[in-house]
Amino acid sequence: MVVDSQGLLIGVLVTEANASERLGAVVVLNEARDKLSKLEVLGRGGEEGEEGNNCASAVQQVCGDRVRVEVIKRTAQSFERLPKRWIVERTFGWLNRFRRLSKDYEVYSDVSEAMIYGSLIHLMVRRLANLRFTL
Repeated sequence: MVVDSQGLLIGVLVTEANASERLGAVVVLNEARDKLSKLEVLGRGGEEGEEGNNCASAVQQVCGDRVRVEVIKRTAQSFERLPKRWIVERTFGWLNRFRRLSKDYEVYSDVSEAMIYGSLIHLMVRRLANLRFTL
């Protein structure tokens, strides 16, 4: 999932559990390429080492040199607030308020993606109309 700094959806890709995150990042960034014209920093939590470096190089291939990839590493033993990571986590929290997205009930991944888009469209319209979020 790719979101902007306010947590609004830019692109989403639902894959099988055994799919590589690097390949998923390439696909979703290619689909959202025209929306990413002003992207400067891409932060991602995840793997250190070989897979993390491969993902960073794949993002550089898609977005070019204008984008700096920041891999957020978990080094502390205790709780440490990570900058900007809460934005994506907040978006996942918004999605979990919808019953059909609380678990993966769908057979096809296209339906799951459509449910994510529909739910976040619902949230964006309510935010534009300045209505409280109630289900």
